[in-house]
Amino acid sequence: MRSISTATALAVLFGSAALSVVATGTASAATANVTTPGGLVADGALKRVFVGDRSAGTVAATDYSGNVLASVGGLSGVSDLVLSDDESTLYAAAQGTHEIVALDPATLDVKARYPVATTTGPRYLAFTAGRLWFTYGDQWDGDLGSVDPAVDPASGTDPVTLTQFPTEGTSVGLWGPALLDTDPLRPGVLAIGQTGGDSTDSMAVVDVSSGTPALTAWYFGDYTLNSGIADLDLVAGADQVLVNGHVVDAYAGGTFTQATSPFPAAERADVARDGFVAQAGGNTVTTYRPSGTKPVHTYSVGSYGTADLAWAPDASRVFVLAQTSTGGYTLKALADPEKNVPTLTVNAPSSAARAKKLTVTGKLSATFALPAGAKLQVTRTDLESTKGKALPAVTVKSNGTYSFTDTPPAGGTVTYKVSYAGDSGHAAVSASDKVAVSRSATTLSLNNNGKLYAYGTDVKFTAHLGKTYKNRTVAIYSDPFGADKPKKLVKTGKVNSSGNITVTVDMTRDTAVSAVFAGDARNASKTVKATAYAKVKVSTAITKHYKKAKIGSTSYYWFHKNSAPIITTTMSYYKNRQERLDLQVYYQGQWYSSDSEYFGLGTNGKAAVNLGAPGESGIKARIRAAYINGSSGDSVNSTTYSDWKYLYFSN
Repeated sequence: MRSISTATALAVLFGSAALSVVATGTASAATANVTTPGGLVADGALKRVFVGDRSAGTVAATDYSGNVLASVGGLSGVSDLVLSDDESTLYAAAQGTHEIVALDPATLDVKARYPVATTTGPRYLAFTAGRLWFTYGDQWDGDLGSVDPAVDPASGTDPVTLTQFPTEGTSVGLWGPALLDTDPLRPGVLAIGQTGGDSTDSMAVVDVSSGTPALTAWYFGDYTLNSGIADLDLVAGADQVLVNGHVVDAYAGGTFTQATSPFPAAERADVARDGFVAQAGGNTVTTYRPSGTKPVHTYSVGSYGTADLAWAPDASRVFVLAQTSTGGYTLKALADPEKNVPTLTVNAPSSAARAKKLTVTGKLSATFALPAGAKLQVTRTDLESTKGKALPAVTVKSNGTYSFTDTPPAGGTVTYKVSYAGDSGHAAVSASDKVAVSRSATTLSLNNNGKLYAYGTDVKFTAHLGKTYKNRTVAIYSDPFGADKPKKLVKTGKVNSSGNITVTVDMTRDTAVSAVFAGDARNASKTVKATAYAKVKVSTAITKHYKKAKIGSTSYYWFHKNSAPIITTTMSYYKNRQERLDLQVYYQGQWYSSDSEYFGLGTNGKAAVNLGAPGESGIKARIRAAYINGSSGDSVNSTTYSDWKYLYFSN
């Protein structure tokens, strides 16, 4: 296939540069990416693909997976690549330096250089009948040239011959650089398709077996046959050309006529040696048998279109330059292009009882007929066969349907995978479906739910696991309230002979403790949670009093009536936490609330508050500090009150 693209037309030609070969390591090093496509060809002997980048002036060598093995630079304006018939030489059209460079495909070393006496080329390349053929010229003056590799330039004979397009019988000849294509099944047959936005859709087939092109067929028209040529391929073994990936033109008696095409509209194509056609259009590449009509294999190659595609000589792959979102192109290798991809369905019941028979059904179908009596491989994956257990093979009925029965020994999610290994005309395919198989309920409990503890209490949480099939492991997690302390695994292990497993949790915050049983083949998984609560650590200290003495049975801090008590609270700290001070006054035998106010704690957990002097004697008061869940700036502890401290003001 030889193709012209917008990106190629806009390429900037570079000046002369020395060639340099760069090895890029192992085959997994990188994928071939180019800015402006400059040729694409596959080497069957070396199992390599060569990709030209016109903007960079480079040719990269990749393996059949598209991974770069080596590259060579200094090929200014490289516009096309082709291999000799024996694949011993790779030719590159260096349009910027007006030469054809012969490279060793195995090393990318230069074997020879062939200067071309033109300022407009060389442009496109083809190799057949022992010679390299090339086109050159501009929009109004195109022509055909050749290189005879058997001629040694040192002999004094120029191996390059120009102006070889036959003029007799072709009236005006070529008006621009023309696309070239050959048919490996018919050496010496060369197809030529003229390009150029303002020129006609001229094309020719010439016989170059003698070294001098002789006209086989010629067309010079007004776009009624092809509406412009952007891609041209010889149809393998037939007197036909494929234009723009879908138009079939037959040639006979020196002329072209349009034939009925079996292919849908496309942008470009390439024809394999066995006649298979790979067609590119939009973001897909589709392959067809020589007769066309029905697609064999369809590939999605992205969302931005393609620039070039080429068959591997053994037809094992199609290589395509797919455009990326950044405007460049990447090489993709499409496997099994001559194999139809079947459709395989698997339908299993959504749920089933363990140890009870169930039935799985499905269908295998394809665009092209499948072999009679095709066999399907079946694998069941469950909790006891995590790597899959092979079940008896299933034979597909003549209508493509199949069914089998199975008795799942394990509960939980059971997956049935059905696979078709493929055949000479069909790719391998597999599909699966899942069944929720019932398991017995599991008994699992956890103590201490809802209990309240003093700050810092070491609390033992015990999970109890009832009877299970095999798994006796329980994991216990602690999740303290507050975003700064994430949930963590405290302990995991087998329960003891009584079914118990115990952990100790330091209760400095309200804490959710959970016990998790993962389940086994016959018992369902289960999680239980106990939320236990922790008070804050809080105390108050009184200063500025002149003595401590009892009034009745209660101990009081004694203050002069003009002295101001200092209340210092110490509380376990949390970000932005506040304490609440509650003040009550004694009057006629009862305590009355006088005031409650919140005060922020320092990062050391302390807050000192000056109560002020009452100025009167005989006053009895009491005060306490409190943490109020949800009102003291956070909700990570349970509401906690300190003891009351009693104050008396005297003369």
